[in-house]
Amino acid sequence: MGVIDSIFRRRRSEPEVQGHRGYYSLHDGLDDDAWDARWDDLDSAVARTEKERLRVWQIDYWRDRRKRWWAVRIVAALIGLFLVLVAWLAITAPLSKSLEPIAPPQITLLAADGTPIARNGAITDEPVDVSNLPPHVVEAFLAIEDRRFYDHWGVDPRGIARAAFTGTGGGSTITQQLAKFTFLTPERTLTRKAREAMIAFWLESWLTKDEILERYLSNAYFGDNVYGLRAASLHYFYRQPEKLKANQAAMLAGLLQAPSAYAPTKHYDRAEKRMRLVVQSMVAAGFITEGEARAMRPPLLDVRMRSDVPTGTYFADWALPEARKLTEGGYDRRTLTTTLDSKLQNIARKVTQRAPLGSAQVALIAMRPNGEVVAMIGGKDYAKSPFNRATQAKRQPGSTFKLFVYLAALRAGWEPGDRIANTEITEGSYRPKNSRGRYSESLTLEDAFAQSSNVAAVRLLGEVGSDKVIATARDLGVTSPLAKGDPSMALGTGTMTLLELTSAYAAIAANAYPVEPHAFARPEQGWFEKMWDGPSSFSSSTRDEMQRMLRAAINKGTGRAATLSVPNFGKTGTTQDNRDALFVGFAGDLVVGVWIGNDDNSPLDGGITGGGLPARVWRDFMNEALGASAAQRQPAPSDQADPGGPIEPLDVPDIEDIPIGDGNSRLRIRDGEAVFSTEIDGIPIDIRVGDDGIGVDEQSIEQARRRAEQRRDEALRQIEENQRQLEPQ
Repeated sequence: MGVIDSIFRRRRSEPEVQGHRGYYSLHDGLDDDAWDARWDDLDSAVARTEKERLRVWQIDYWRDRRKRWWAVRIVAALIGLFLVLVAWLAITAPLSKSLEPIAPPQITLLAADGTPIARNGAITDEPVDVSNLPPHVVEAFLAIEDRRFYDHWGVDPRGIARAAFTGTGGGSTITQQLAKFTFLTPERTLTRKAREAMIAFWLESWLTKDEILERYLSNAYFGDNVYGLRAASLHYFYRQPEKLKANQAAMLAGLLQAPSAYAPTKHYDRAEKRMRLVVQSMVAAGFITEGEARAMRPPLLDVRMRSDVPTGTYFADWALPEARKLTEGGYDRRTLTTTLDSKLQNIARKVTQRAPLGSAQVALIAMRPNGEVVAMIGGKDYAKSPFNRATQAKRQPGSTFKLFVYLAALRAGWEPGDRIANTEITEGSYRPKNSRGRYSESLTLEDAFAQSSNVAAVRLLGEVGSDKVIATARDLGVTSPLAKGDPSMALGTGTMTLLELTSAYAAIAANAYPVEPHAFARPEQGWFEKMWDGPSSFSSSTRDEMQRMLRAAINKGTGRAATLSVPNFGKTGTTQDNRDALFVGFAGDLVVGVWIGNDDNSPLDGGITGGGLPARVWRDFMNEALGASAAQRQPAPSDQADPGGPIEPLDVPDIEDIPIGDGNSRLRIRDGEAVFSTEIDGIPIDIRVGDDGIGVDEQSIEQARRRAEQRRDEALRQIEENQRQLEPQ
C-alpha cells in the first residue's frame, strides 16, 4: 500500500498550507522524498522475492518483460530450426525417391538388325503390394529384420538391445534400412546414423507402415545383381512373390543381411543355414509353431534367367548414358535398338585385328553423315582394356586439323587455285618444317592441302586468322580447347577425340553442321523444324571446293594408300615424332576415322604415318563396308522384347584372319572359302578360292594392268629423253 499511496500522493495536487496550530518538529532532518524512495525499494524487494518463488511453467513467471523477450526469441529459433530441418529433409530425402530403384535397371542393347550386343544394369521388376502378399512372406522378413516394425516410430531401442544380446535381428529398423539404402551412403559414422534416424522419423511421419514396408521390399538387394522382392523371387524360384511358399520366403528373407555371401546360386549351404535362423525367429515371434518349423524343408532353386553374360563393349559403354536418359524412371528392364550395324562392326573388328600394329593401339569410328554411329573400335582388346580410345582419349589430330584451316580460308573468299608460299620459314620463334624437307616457291591451296605442306598451312592460318579457324572448328562441333593466336594450331597441336574429329568430317559429307554423333536413331526433322531449328550448311561452292581438296589428298597427295574404286575423300595426319597416325575421310554414305598410337604417347615403331597403315586400314574397311548391305534404319529408338541368348562378342579377335608378309597381304577363311587379299600398284585385289573354283575382281585387275602400262610408258619416255640428252650436239 505504501507504493500505491506514494503514487497517489504524487499525483494529487499539493494541499494549501494551513496556519500554524502550535505544533513544532523536534528536529529539521525529516525528508518526505527520502522516505518515499525507501518505501519503493522495499516494495521492489518484496516483488523480487515473490517472483523467485515462481516456476518456469507458471504464467506469472513470464510477465517480466526481459523474460518475455528471451522466450519469444527461443521459440522463434526453434520454429526456424524446425523449418530448416523440414526443408533439408524435403531436399535430401524426398518421399518420391523411395519409389525409385536404387540401382539402374537392366538394359539390353541391340544392333540395328536385332543382334544383342550388350546387357548392363541390375535385375529389377515391378514393386510389390503388401496387401497381396501371403502372410508368411511378410512375417519372414519382419521376424528376422524388424519384429516390432508395426509398434515403433522408426527407431526401436528394444530391437537394438535384443539384437545386441541375442544376435538375431538387426539393430536398424526396416524404416532405418530404407532410409540408409535409399538416401544415404554406406559409410559407418555416428553422423550418418544420426541422419539415418532423422530420415526414419521423417518417413514414419509421412508414410503408412505398409507403404514403408512395400518400398523396402521393392528396393532391397538380394544378391546376383537382383534388386527387389519380385525380381528375387522370379530369379531364384521363377515364381511371383504373391505365390511364394513359406520356405522360399524364409530363404529370401535370410539373404538381406549379406546378399552376396548368402546367394543360394553360389552358396546354397550358407543360404540354408541362414534360412533356419529365419524360421526360428518366426517361431520366437509367434508367427509359426515349432511343428511347422520342423516340417519346413529347404526349397529347390529354379533359376531360369541367367545374368552371367557380357555387359559391355566399346560401343555399349559409350551408348549406355544415352540409353539411361531414354529410360529414366521405373523398375522395368528395357531393350533398346541402337544404330550399330553388326556387319560393319564385324568388318571393323577384322580389319583392325589383322593390321600389323605391334604393341600400338588402334581406334576406329564409322558413322553415317547424319551422325549415326554404325561401328566403333576403342582398342585392340576390350577385355584387357575397356578404355575407349575413340571417345575418351584426347590426342593431337596432326594434319587432319588442316581441314579447319583450309575450310576457314574458303569461307573467307580464298579459292583452291590461289597460291601460297611454300618456302622454308626462317623468321620468328616458330619455324615448322615440311616432311622430308620438300619446299618450293609457291603452291596452290589444292596442292598444298594434298601434299600436306606444313609451312603453307601455318602461313594460311596467319592470313586467315586464328579466330576464323577456331570459329570454323566450333561450327563443325569441336569443343576441345584451341589456343588463340598459336601458329602451331594449324598443324593440329591441340587435342581432341577421334569422335569429335570424325564428326567434323561428317559435316562436310552431309553439308550440314554441326553433326552430333549418337547411338540411337532420331526421327527426321520436318521442313518447319529444319527451317526454325535445323542445322546450318555451307554454300555449294565452299562445299564443292573443300571436297575437291579432300579428293586431291587421296588422288595425288599423302592419302594415295586409301584409294578406292569409288569417289572418296580424306586427309592424313601424323603428329610430331610419329606419336599419332590418323586417316579420316568419307565415301558413299560412311564417314570413317582411324587412329593408331601408343597409350603412353611414345613414338610408333617403324615410323608409322597417317598415309601408311591408318590409310590402309581405312581402305580395307571401306572396301568391305561399302559392299555390305546396310541394316534397316529405325525411325526412332525402339523398345523391344529381350531376345535372350548370349551376347555376340563383337570386340573379340577373329583368329581366321592371317596377315602375310608386311601386312599388305593377308589370308582369310570365311563362309567356307579362302580369300587372299593383296594390292598391285596401290589397287586392292581379292582372290577367292572356294567350291566354285578361283574368282578374282576383274575390274581391279584391269585397273592394275592399266596403271602398270602407264608406268611402263612413262619409264620408256624417260629413257628416251635421257638418251637424247647424252647424244653429241
